[in-house]
Amino acid sequence: MSNVKLAILYYSSTGTNYKLAQTAAEAAKGTGAEVKVLRIQELAPESAIAANPAWKAHYEATKDVPVATLEDLEWADAYIFSMPTRFGNVPSQVKQFLDMTGGLWFQGKLANKVVSAMATASNPHGGQEQTILSFYTTMFHWGAIIAAPGYTDQSIFAAGGNPYGTSVTAREDGQIPDEALEAVRHQAKRTVQVAQWVKQGLQG
Repeated sequence: MSNVKLAILYYSSTGTNYKLAQTAAEAAKGTGAEVKVLRIQELAPESAIAANPAWKAHYEATKDVPVATLEDLEWADAYIFSMPTRFGNVPSQVKQFLDMTGGLWFQGKLANKVVSAMATASNPHGGQEQTILSFYTTMFHWGAIIAAPGYTDQSIFAAGGNPYGTSVTAREDGQIPDEALEAVRHQAKRTVQVAQWVKQGLQG
């Protein structure tokens, strides 16, 4: 069905966004897309990581996940970003990665890429939607095409779904509601579908 190359780029301190990225990857692969799951480089000092057992455990468990590079952005037709909110904005790790894309942007290599985003927080109204909207501002500068979920599936009306991108409340037990995971799956499939339309249009 699809010849889309999809990069799923996530930043996760304790694992919630890693699980969202894995769920999105599974759904996207089911459409025939070629998928890479990539972690955004950790910038926090080792002392801060060590002070939080859950953070340290996840950091150690995912060391083998490839780190996202600018080459990955150039390779992909589409991106899904997944990140926690930091005061209603993207984490510094994500911001630093985006700030490194100036060269690709200047060469026009980020234009017409299809992008969608997901966000998490530790409470239901912790800035998830604002984080996604803040992130999309950079995508407008890239000339990217936003593949927002909108209200294109019933999962958007359930817990975790919203028209901007899946918003998840991170639980202490690390579990993610099934309804939210269903919204992630729909968002991934929709991103691939939109990317396929765009790719066919550019090639045609």
